Order: sequence, then structure tokens, then C-alpha cells
Amino acid sequence: MVPLHWCLLWLLLPLSSRTQKLPTRDEELFQMQIRDKAFFHDSSVIPDGAEISSYLFRDTPKRYFFVVEEDNTPLSVTVTPCDAPLEWKLSLQELPEEASGEGSGDPEPLEEQRQQIINEEGTELFSYKGNDVEYFISSSSPSGLYQLELLSTEKDTHFKVYATTTPESDQPYPELPYDPRVDVTSLGRTTVTLAWKPSPTASLLKQPIQYCVVINKEHNFKSLCAVEAKLSVDDAFMMAPKPGLDFSPFDFAHFGFPSDNLGKERSFLTKPSPKLGRHVYSRPKVDIQKICIGNKNIFTVSDLKPDTQYYFDVFVANSNSNMSTAYVGTFARTKEEAKQKTVELKDGKVTDVFVKRKGAKFLRFAPVSSHQKVTFFIHSCLDAIQIQVRRDGKLLLSQNVEGIRQFQLRGKPKAKYLIRLKGHKKGASMLKILATTRPSKQPFPSLPEDTRIKAFDKLRTCSSATVAWLGTQERNKFCIYKKEVDDNYNEDQKKREQNQCLGPDTRKKSEKVLCKYFHSQNLQKAVTTETIKGLLPGKSYLLDVYVIGHGGHSVKYQSKVVKTRKFC
Repeated sequence: MVPLHWCLLWLLLPLSSRTQKLPTRDEELFQMQIRDKAFFHDSSVIPDGAEISSYLFRDTPKRYFFVVEEDNTPLSVTVTPCDAPLEWKLSLQELPEEASGEGSGDPEPLEEQRQQIINEEGTELFSYKGNDVEYFISSSSPSGLYQLELLSTEKDTHFKVYATTTPESDQPYPELPYDPRVDVTSLGRTTVTLAWKPSPTASLLKQPIQYCVVINKEHNFKSLCAVEAKLSVDDAFMMAPKPGLDFSPFDFAHFGFPSDNLGKERSFLTKPSPKLGRHVYSRPKVDIQKICIGNKNIFTVSDLKPDTQYYFDVFVANSNSNMSTAYVGTFARTKEEAKQKTVELKDGKVTDVFVKRKGAKFLRFAPVSSHQKVTFFIHSCLDAIQIQVRRDGKLLLSQNVEGIRQFQLRGKPKAKYLIRLKGHKKGASMLKILATTRPSKQPFPSLPEDTRIKAFDKLRTCSSATVAWLGTQERNKFCIYKKEVDDNYNEDQKKREQNQCLGPDTRKKSEKVLCKYFHSQNLQKAVTTETIKGLLPGKSYLLDVYVIGHGGHSVKYQSKVVKTRKFC
């Protein structure tokens, strides 16, 4: 068999403007090569234990290669999309034999062997499509030449890749605390105070870290790379070389890459010719702010606009590796300048509401036509919230709501309803509320009175668990998801999970078990069972069932923790 290093070098020889030595853990100059960022800019090699940044042209796939030298080697590959979703797959290449197929004993020419590697599809190990930070990890991988292929079908974009054969000892990404949420502790007209639990990387591992707070009006971000991409959307950033050209004739500062270590031999290239580039795109400036605050875990954002909704994200970055991890972001609306106005509810339309800790929010519903009944649907996303409903000044309802609730009240011609929502004393609340005089057309799925998941202890095995849940007379789509958790996972930790209004589209593809439709006209028989297979012995799993309504809104049943048998 041809040595792995030589095969990889033959493969990459036409792709590089100079001869390169494949960096591995055994190279004495590895750390020096890592510091020399220019070493990897012209290369299709992924170094072991270092994060690289690169660029993708739309609809133009890009391949990277790296070597695992010994069998039974741990392997971890992390891909971070920046400003566009990616499609990527990891495969194991079959290397050519030294002897030719005719048994002559003469080695094949280098060009034939290189072409054989390129044409070989290889064995696909993992694939993913989306804009999440996703990873492949294996505790025991075979030796060989691994290929990572990436594609962007939406637009030109850049991304980051990290691969290592020592994932246990590397730990380049900072760890998140047991509760990774960012909390809004104080809310004013122009200020918002944020707080979050410190990263164990600083408190336990004593590694240098810093926190960066990101504020914008559009959405939460999943990575610091995505934030930096938004901050760099100027004309110079979008000047990119044509596909197929070597990157070396371009200043990488125009791609968002550092250029201080490119070397004197490239100094004459610092002003790229527009002739070599694609069309220069012009994108509008984005209203986004990034503030790095050191190791403090509380921060007050100032100079905000009153009565404006902002999204807040916190990233913890390892000061040594410069690699980062995202906390679970949050959002909040600043207070109004004057007296808080009452939010008008429209018949049959879902409204998102944020209520600060111990705060209150008023909503008004005035049906345009006469009605016999009014139905209110409330889906509390985080902590419990108190709701009061008055009709023309008369109190009709006062309840605490946790999860999803439905209330039906007697109507009255030309009546007006005032809804008061009071926040929980422990933290801010988010909820979805819908008021309608036509409950049959509401977008929320119908729910049974009991939304618990039942686990059958006697049907547990070392690799499976059987559960059941109730349905209704309405045909709905149910999706079940599983996630491995620690043995000491408890009810308090369940409540610290992410926003309960988030649907199954926020879950990892690997956590999905199945989706199915189910209903029964006989409510006594409206129960379904499912056996979740492929579990590990003696492990605990968090099971979630989502029911999805015709309007696309989803509701999650109460989570259930099951544990497989250790011995069978």
C-alpha cells in the first residue's frame, strides 16, 4: 500500500502553488505551521487540531482531505457555517494499491493514482444540511484518507472547519454551563441588563476566556462566525476570485481572513485587480453591534431605542484558541417612552408577547361581529404566567398558565375584552396568545387534557423503550425526538431547557425518531404507542413528542426521561 502521506501529497500537488508537507501531530514544526496562516490558505489539507477558515462559491463544491494514520483512532470534525446554510459530507477514501490491476508488479504512474483517488466516491460516513454548528465524532476510526466535501447552494459564503484525532484532550471550544440561557434581569426604555452563568472553561479548567455580547433587531445568531460575517458585508468583503483560480493572488483581508502573516513574497498582491474578481456585490449595512467585555458575566446594554425589540446573544471565546461557543440567546422589547399602550389582538391571529420579570402586559380584543363564545389559546414558552380576562370591566377569568391552555368564555354582542398578563417573579416570560370567535379555524393543534408521555417499565430493554401518549379526534402530525442525558437529569433541569415554544425544526436531525399521523373518533381509544429502538444499555434519554397543527404551529408534550436496562 502506498503510504498515506504520499497519496495525499500526490492528490494535492496540482492544487497548490508550492510544495507542502502534510501537518500531523508527529511533526515538530506543526505549531509553527499553525501560526503561519498562509500555510493553509493555498491548501486542501485540514491540519490535525487547528481550525481553518475558507470560502465557498455558490453551487461550487469544495473538497478537503486529511489523514488518519492508525486504526482505532478517535476522530472529531466540526463545521461552522457563517452567513449561509451548507451541505457537507464526510467520506473515507479507498487508497490505490501499489501494484497495477494486471498483476505486473509495476507501480502505477503518480498521475493515474492521483486521478484514481479523485474519481473514487469513497464510503460516506456523515452528511448534514443546514446552518447549525454540526459535528461528526467517532471514538474509533479506521486509518485512511478522509474527504470533507462542502457546498453552498444559496450564495457565496465562508465557513470554518476543525478536525482532531485527540478530541478528549484538545477541548478547543469553551464549555457551556448547565443552564446556557441568557437572562434579561433588568429592562428600561433605553437599557437592558443581561446575565448568564459562567463557563466551566474559566471557573473549573482555569483557561483564559472572554465573553462577547451581540445586539441586533433581526434574529438570534448560532455562531460568532455568523456575527462576524454580518459585520463584514461591505463591498471589499464581497470581492471574491473566480472559481478554479488559486487564492494566492488575492489579499485575504477582502474575504474576512487575517492577512498579517502572508509574508513578503505576497506584498505586491495587496491591491487585487478588479479584473480578476467576480461582480462586486453591494449589500445594505446591518444594524448589529458586537461588544467583548472580558470575563464578566453580567452586562448592561445602553443607548437602545424605546419600545423596540432587540435580540441578544452571548458567545464565550477561548483566548488561546480564539474559538467560541454560543449561549442560548434571548430577546426583549424596551419600555415605551410614555404610558404603555394596549396591544390589539386580531381575531384568529397568533401574537408573540414578552413580559418582563414581575412585569405586566395589557392586551385588548374587540370582535368585529356578534358572537356566542370567545376562545383564548395561551402557550407559555418559559416560566408560568398569570392571565386575567375582563369583559366590559367584569372579571371572567383569573388563572396561572404553564405550558399550553385553552379557555372558552361566553360571548356578548359588541363586548370588548381586556387581557392582563403578569410575569413570574423568578424570571421574564414569553408566550404566544390567540383570541378567536371561530375556534374551529385556529392554527394551534387540538390537545388532550393529559399531555404526559407514559413509559412502560416492563417493556424496557437494553436497547429500546416503549412509550404511549394521548391524541384527539382531530387528525394531527406527531413527531418524537430522543436525546441522551446524564443519569442525574431531573425536573429542574427540564425547566432550564430552551424555549418551549420552539418547534421540532430547532432539533438536531440525529435526534429525530419518527413522525406519524394519528387520531380516533373514540376518545377512549385515542392513544398511540411507539417503541424507540437503537438505544444504548444503561443510558438515560429525554423523550419529547411534538404535535403539529394544520397552521404549522407545534406544541410539545411534557418531556419524559427513560432509562434502558443495563443488563438483559
